[in-house]
Amino acid sequence: MTAAIAQGSHGVPPGHSMEGPAPKRIVVGFGFWIFLLSDIVMFSAFFATYEVLARATSGGPGGAQLFHMDMVAAETACLLLSSFLCGLMQLSINVEDRRGTYIRGAATFLLGAAFLGLEIHEFMGMVAQGATPERSAFLSGFFTLVGCHGAHVTIGLIWLAVMMAQVRAKGFSLFVHHRLLCFSLFWHALDIIWVALFSIVYLMGMR
Repeated sequence: MTAAIAQGSHGVPPGHSMEGPAPKRIVVGFGFWIFLLSDIVMFSAFFATYEVLARATSGGPGGAQLFHMDMVAAETACLLLSSFLCGLMQLSINVEDRRGTYIRGAATFLLGAAFLGLEIHEFMGMVAQGATPERSAFLSGFFTLVGCHGAHVTIGLIWLAVMMAQVRAKGFSLFVHHRLLCFSLFWHALDIIWVALFSIVYLMGMR
């Protein structure tokens, strides 16, 4: 009888929810936030390394000689607009507007691909001038940091394409909702990292 009283009128031990384990949406969201935080820690290490190596040009070209701010501004505009459209896509997902999701998802993808194309063009231009990663510690740090961000954008584009295919095949199931929410968080995080990268690498590198 004492045990029954301790468990309460519903037979649930103290400190336990009557509803059982946490919903999958909460578990998935929590796990993905841990992933994003670990990714931010990795980028923080790359930023710190770049700052240490930023002036170690070994007599080679530095940021002021290599960076073309008009191209970098175009990259920034593409990624910021892509992130904005990703937010609009999430609104369409919330009301299960399939047409709006497709249109805004396609626009997000195209602008992300344009950003990636401009970044690859920038890298190829530097390599053509002999500014390769092995030329100096500065260039090693630059290509590692910016290239890692570009690799994440590439993964995001593949992820978005897969998710649009899943919306077409499965509709707006709970499973698809969860994955689209995770993608949206990932894409906005890349946008924030790029703002920091633009400020620290490019703007400060032109000084």
